[in-house]
Amino acid sequence: MEEDGFEKRTNERGLIIRGWAPQVLILDHPAVGAFLTHCGWNSILEGVCASVPMITWPQFEEQFFNEKLVVKVLETGVSVGAQATMNVLEEDNFAVLIKREAIKKAVDEVMDAGIKGERRKRARELGEMAKRAVEEGGSSYLNVRLLIQDVMQQLKDKGPNEDHNSS
Repeated sequence: MEEDGFEKRTNERGLIIRGWAPQVLILDHPAVGAFLTHCGWNSILEGVCASVPMITWPQFEEQFFNEKLVVKVLETGVSVGAQATMNVLEEDNFAVLIKREAIKKAVDEVMDAGIKGERRKRARELGEMAKRAVEEGGSSYLNVRLLIQDVMQQLKDKGPNEDHNSS
């Protein structure tokens, strides 16, 4: 980034975060139009909860299945066309290489407000559903509550004299 002057050109209008970024806070910002994701499960959940359409670039194993969920089932994402992981230069250095044209095409497609605007609408609908699920009375709220009640009941049934650390 420094070699081509990117940081200098964008320092008045952008922000570069090195290391771990507060992804949930960033995705919830109204300026975020889409989310380029490696398709890890947590990232997908964060993208859905933030109502953000996704550009998918899976790297390993289950991420390719997760991509299919986002693109084909949820219909909230566009793939950059990653097919498989390959060795890059070193034995333990793997990557999924994509041409810049494929990335540009995916960005253009996910940001298109025309017919593709349905993807953005769908992302908003799923985000609203996710928020309702964790609110009081929502399905996730109720299931976590039932889980806690079940664990508490099992601990109570064991009694105070039993070893709680045994399997």
